[in-house]
Amino acid sequence: MNQTTPDYNTDLRAAVDALRRGGVILYPTDTVWGLGCDACNPEAVSRIYAIKKRAESKSMLVLVNNEAMLERCVEEVPEIAWELLEAAVNPLTVVYDGARGLAPNLIAEDGSIGVRISHEKFSSDLARQLRKPVVSTSANVSGQPAPRLFCEIDEEIIEAVDYVVHYRRDDTRPASPSNIIRLKAGGEFQIIR
Repeated sequence: MNQTTPDYNTDLRAAVDALRRGGVILYPTDTVWGLGCDACNPEAVSRIYAIKKRAESKSMLVLVNNEAMLERCVEEVPEIAWELLEAAVNPLTVVYDGARGLAPNLIAEDGSIGVRISHEKFSSDLARQLRKPVVSTSANVSGQPAPRLFCEIDEEIIEAVDYVVHYRRDDTRPASPSNIIRLKAGGEFQIIR
């Protein structure tokens, strides 16, 4: 059977359609390859936890495509967050208090959520087309190393998702996870990674 690689827009549409149907996708991000779903769909979020064999008490982060979408995910974006985001050289995930509008099983017990504004083409376009935040968690079974390249992703993960994005499968530049900063009350922050 001759299978051709879809063009970028067809690939993006197929991924967005899968998300809208409550599916889980395997997709490239601004860091490592990720498992993703509609961040507002609790059933889809539960599927990612099951695929990763990860306890639901361990929260996952979400990707957004711009500042306005970030502001819809949290009650308040402190001024220090904008300064940190502007100064960041590498992808930066910020953990905010007061998560809102997201699947309850995605939000940490303390009400916080990690959010990253993605500047990578596919993941940014994905959130923009879906018009919602997209879950992003490394495409691995919990406790195993995060795959830095598509070819390192376990077949068990690939078979468990509803759609595998074609874009950037051939990348040979190993990726790294994002930096993570936890914002605290009063403008203090803690570097987690």
